[in-house]
Amino acid sequence: MIVEVDSDNKMLTVIQELTYYNQTNDTLNHIVLNDWIHGYSSKNTPLAARFSDEFERSFHLAKEKERGRTDNITIIDQNKAFLTWERDGNHPDVIQIRLRDKLLPNQKTTLSLTYLVKVPSDKFTKFGYGENGKMYLKNCFLLPARYENHTFVKYNNLNLDDCANSLSDYDLEVRIPSTLTLNSDLNEISKETLNQQNHYRLSGKNRLDFNLFIDDKAAFSLYKNGSLEVVSDLRNTRLNDIQKAIVIDKIVNFVSDNLGQFPNQKITVAEADYERNPFYGLNQLPVFISPFSDEFLYEIKFLKTYLNNYLHSTLQLDPRQDNWIYDGIQVYIMMKYIEEFHPDSKMMGSVARLRLVRGYNLVSLGFNGQYSYFYMLMARKNLDQPLGNAKNTLIKFNEKIASKYRAGLSLKYLDSYLGDDIVQSSIREFLVLNQSQQTTRKDFEAILTKNSPKKINWFFDKIIESRDIIDFKFEDVTRTKDSVSFKLKNKTETNVPIPVYGIKDKQVVFKKWIDTFKNDSIFTVPRNEAEKIVINYKNEVPEFNLRNNWQSLRGFRLNNRPIKFNFMKDLEDPYYNQILYVPTLEYNLYDGFLPGFRFHNKTILDKPFIFDVNPTISTKTRNLSGKALFFVNQYNRDSNLYNIKYMLGGHYLHYAPDAYYSKIAPTVFLNFRPDDYRDNQKSSIIIKEIMVDKQKSAYTTSEDTRTYQVFNVKYINTKTEVTHHFHFLGDFQYSKTFGKLASEVQYRKLFDDNRQLNLRFFAGTFLHNKTEDDYFSFGLDRPTDYLFESEYLGRSEKTGLFSQQSIIMDGFFKSKLETRFANRWMTTLNASYGIWNWIEAYGDLGAIKNKETCGKFVYDSGIRLNLVTDYFELYLPVYSNNGWEVGDKNYGEKIRFIVTFRPETLINLFTRKWF
Repeated sequence: MIVEVDSDNKMLTVIQELTYYNQTNDTLNHIVLNDWIHGYSSKNTPLAARFSDEFERSFHLAKEKERGRTDNITIIDQNKAFLTWERDGNHPDVIQIRLRDKLLPNQKTTLSLTYLVKVPSDKFTKFGYGENGKMYLKNCFLLPARYENHTFVKYNNLNLDDCANSLSDYDLEVRIPSTLTLNSDLNEISKETLNQQNHYRLSGKNRLDFNLFIDDKAAFSLYKNGSLEVVSDLRNTRLNDIQKAIVIDKIVNFVSDNLGQFPNQKITVAEADYERNPFYGLNQLPVFISPFSDEFLYEIKFLKTYLNNYLHSTLQLDPRQDNWIYDGIQVYIMMKYIEEFHPDSKMMGSVARLRLVRGYNLVSLGFNGQYSYFYMLMARKNLDQPLGNAKNTLIKFNEKIASKYRAGLSLKYLDSYLGDDIVQSSIREFLVLNQSQQTTRKDFEAILTKNSPKKINWFFDKIIESRDIIDFKFEDVTRTKDSVSFKLKNKTETNVPIPVYGIKDKQVVFKKWIDTFKNDSIFTVPRNEAEKIVINYKNEVPEFNLRNNWQSLRGFRLNNRPIKFNFMKDLEDPYYNQILYVPTLEYNLYDGFLPGFRFHNKTILDKPFIFDVNPTISTKTRNLSGKALFFVNQYNRDSNLYNIKYMLGGHYLHYAPDAYYSKIAPTVFLNFRPDDYRDNQKSSIIIKEIMVDKQKSAYTTSEDTRTYQVFNVKYINTKTEVTHHFHFLGDFQYSKTFGKLASEVQYRKLFDDNRQLNLRFFAGTFLHNKTEDDYFSFGLDRPTDYLFESEYLGRSEKTGLFSQQSIIMDGFFKSKLETRFANRWMTTLNASYGIWNWIEAYGDLGAIKNKETCGKFVYDSGIRLNLVTDYFELYLPVYSNNGWEVGDKNYGEKIRFIVTFRPETLINLFTRKWF
């Protein structure tokens, strides 16, 4: 290839000669080339859909000049004939070239290509152009696709670093402005300056891909380790070049000792590569509070990125279908590195030395212990997926963190079970095999099976290809002075080997692997003065529940796990019953500020039973108030009804300046999901009985509204992405004084011109209504929220700022019209459309019917300031049934607002892209 770089217009002009050698036994009529840069070409590509699915707004809102594409493609064969090419409708990121003559096995053909590449902005994926002529070029040329099982592998660019290229030899000439420099993992043959351009000649043999880094300054440094050149721009301003060179030399030698010599002469380790796949946990810590030394941080960054690039340059696997092997080897080697060079390091680094926090498992946990907890975070949410799943099917958190870590833990598990470095030697053998041929997971499995002295089919069936969970506990433990006998209960019937330890004074006095299970099997082992026996003591097995893993041998204990109190938050500690206490501060108009303490057992991992009690003091009344929740989680592993939650909740707060209310609500949540875990569609059925008891108040106009019970069933179906949102709610309510049936549909669409349309339709009717006032009526602009489920700051206010708070319920009008309630039926349509940025025009239409009156048509309109959708919005009325509202002298009192202070609701803004 000859590549001419136009840094001003972010364009590449490419002249390419491709010699294709058919090394298969098939006759080829066409050739497929990967064209992954074309995934950036529009808002309707699979890459754009992936961004929308993961709530990444930047790509959809980007300017056209920030996108990328491949244009003006011409292809000529060796007979000087123009060839036709096409894009597959399902795979716009590949092109298929029709050959004029069939390409027989062991024959070659040479094609001449010319094309233009518009380089995208690097703000989307770190690949592309940056400031001052900077570019990171990867997967931006037309390269031959992998051929396997008698067909070409066609993958769309989904920002997963899994382009399936064929092994190729490359010769490049790259021409860039003389003010810029070029670094690459290809070998530099020559460099010269001609006509104010730097001309670089590069080459590489047996490569799956290559990287080109163009910069306006010497950002990269070259480090030599024997025959290997490491080109890196990893940032750490506190380490000098000598310190970096020592770290790099240590890591390169360690990886070479464990995996073998890197087969190429050069490798790049770029900051952009690390930022795409950082070490999660470390990357969340601000620099000024980092509990790790600068050298350790640099080591982890370099080690993770070096291993990633090493494996993706070496393994000739299908990187999408066999991704677990890349991840498993990477994390497995990282764990070995920590064990060898930093065996005493903790998950929270130097914080572990502070006496004040030594009682926290989060602080005392070893550095490698965090891998298991990140996997368990998803397993306890019933969101884990089989390691063998294709990379593009994984939830983002699994793809980036949980599945990656579990893959490494699984290889570590197998290594501990087999011993004798069988796993490591098998990995080395597999890497050697990859230097000569394309491979699959079956090749890796064959090597491991061949080298293992034990049967390991369970490893592939249960650990890799399924999401079966592992959970063992002791039964019928007996002891003598010299021996211990016990049964193991396999709670999930997942038959895999499990280790049992004997512990004395925190030291291991015996260890036994148990890999043969029969009903009522009794195992007897020498006691060796053990004080307790523990299943999976060193957490080698990725086990679902560690809380039932140990048994004291010191005699009868009423509580096998003592209680431990921790301030704020902690990881789950399997050896204690943890109670966390947290100071809280809430606010409403009638209670004022509500300082209090929250006591709960919600550690970072979900539990089957949760309690959460939050007593508070009202600063206005100086009386006790608060709320409490108790719920039981039931997770169904193999059902679309994946979670059933049984909850008992209650509140005791003011609903008016002079009166409290108490609410108790036993509730059952039935949560459903589709088979595709990445699908953002979720549905729920919620069944509850709400019991409300209100103290008498001047605000209460009817005895019927003081004490009441409502049976409520809701069905919710929601699918939300950046570009569109759909929400359906069906609501049935029944009490002795009224019955209601209502439905709500919300639809939101972000168009290609970045304007947004919002529609909401509501319809509700009374099945029966014996009430005398409007407390239970449908509210046109401000429902009474008699179920006490909305976040009203001043729920009983009729005037003033707090009366202007709007809640997305019932009619959801913004103007206060003459008739504000409906005790027969109501139907409304709320709409808004973008004008500019977050400024929108809104309009509401509706019809309402009350007893003994005719139906009434209602409407309003105005300007919506959509600052954070559903979380912080302002509505400025303009025209309604009231007439022109803008000129009203008290116009400030007509402005409505939506505001959300509940932390768990706000947190969802940031976590939804991960789960």
